[in-house]
Amino acid sequence: MGVKIFSDSTCDLSEELIKRYSVTIIPLCIIMGDKSYYDGEGLSQKDIFKWADENKTTPKTAAITAERLEEAAKPVLEAGDDIILFTISSGMSSTFNLASIYAEDNGNGHMHIIDSANLSTGIGLLVIKAAEMAAEGKDAAEIVKEIEGLIPRVRASFVVDTLTYLSRGGRCSSVTALLAGTLKLHPEIVVKDGAMGVSKKYRGSLGNSVMKYATDLEEALLDADHDRVFITHTIRESERAIVDEVRKYLESLGVFKEVIETRAGGVISSHCGPGTLGILFIK
Repeated sequence: MGVKIFSDSTCDLSEELIKRYSVTIIPLCIIMGDKSYYDGEGLSQKDIFKWADENKTTPKTAAITAERLEEAAKPVLEAGDDIILFTISSGMSSTFNLASIYAEDNGNGHMHIIDSANLSTGIGLLVIKAAEMAAEGKDAAEIVKEIEGLIPRVRASFVVDTLTYLSRGGRCSSVTALLAGTLKLHPEIVVKDGAMGVSKKYRGSLGNSVMKYATDLEEALLDADHDRVFITHTIRESERAIVDEVRKYLESLGVFKEVIETRAGGVISSHCGPGTLGILFIK
């Protein structure tokens, strides 16, 4: 009997990482007008931003479907393997509740649902740790216990170019978004206790704001888990130099074995908009 690692699509792992760690992805849904898509399937970041700009709104997002979960989980459970499924924070989506109901009805004690209390590669960090433990032969109970100890140590934050998308999606007030735009502020959004909140507010160009955000994290980065740090973003190709500068800075710290860049998936992009960059790691 083995342990298979599943995650919903908000973990924002690249295709290369998904294959490297043998992770099964269950997609959330993205709704654009009268059309619905599965996250990561036939819909790019550019498609999302183009539609949002043309329609002056943002796509709606919805939890994973029972059908897609059943399609992926049933063969694994029938083979006698255990499943550990990571979900976006239960405070941000009903995915955790839906998956928990499915596991209770169908898992026979072999399906474990973990509320990551996080989003994006804040989840991805945990997913990779679990996959590494599964590859070492640890059983599901051992892995779940270790992961539960890591969840409070995940540090996920990001700087946004604009609060317009978060405002349209109901994640912040329109007044806050308008004020930030008027003052040319780039707020830092921090995930804490499974929810997002505004922390520091950087002023100036996006590039300067992102680098100030990165260097402000230095003390925490020097005390981070050495395995890896993620740069996850929706930076436009024309501003590619911003990502390169952040990567160079993180590599210069000499802390991490891997500095991994990923582009945010459809759900995260729909809520945060273009020009967003996050640095995510385990303390």
